[in-house]
Parts: sequence; C-alpha cells; structure tokens
Amino acid sequence: MKFVTATVLALTLSATSAMVLAGPQCTAESTDKWQDQAAFQDQLKAQGYQIKKFKVTSGNCYEIYGHDKDGKKVEIYFNPVDGAIVKHNFED
Repeated sequence: MKFVTATVLALTLSATSAMVLAGPQCTAESTDKWQDQAAFQDQLKAQGYQIKKFKVTSGNCYEIYGHDKDGKKVEIYFNPVDGAIVKHNFED
C-alpha cells in the first residue's frame, strides 16, 4: 500500500510541476491568421528589442528572449495574431 501511495504522490507532483513550468496559451486561431514571423520580429526590432532567441511555443505563442530598448533582459510571450503581450518576465 505504501508503494501505491508513494507512486500516486510522485505522479501528482510530476504533473503539478509540468503545469507550473508550462507557458501560457496565447491563441486558438489557426496559423493562417498569425502574423508573419519575420515581419513580427522586424516590428519588435524597430521598437528597440534585441532578439537573442525567437520561437513558437506549444501554447501557440511567439516567444522571445533578449533585451528591451533599455538593455534589460526580457522573456516575452506574444499572441501571434494581434501581437499583444500575454506574459512577460523582465530583469529588475
């Protein structure tokens, strides 16, 4: 019985950890409605962002790692349809 309890606890903790680490869900729209990735990055660069890494997440977001116009490190998730910031982490 202790083995079953320990196994259930381990699975629960593992599932909870995965949910905590998962990024946001940005859109349910089909990709044909998304902004072009290169054009979107060009818009961000024009706003002063220095993009070190750009990717499409499993939550249907455009995610960047880099620096803002003030040189602060950023991690930002954008809705690829309208470009709205869904989640962000800025260096203090």
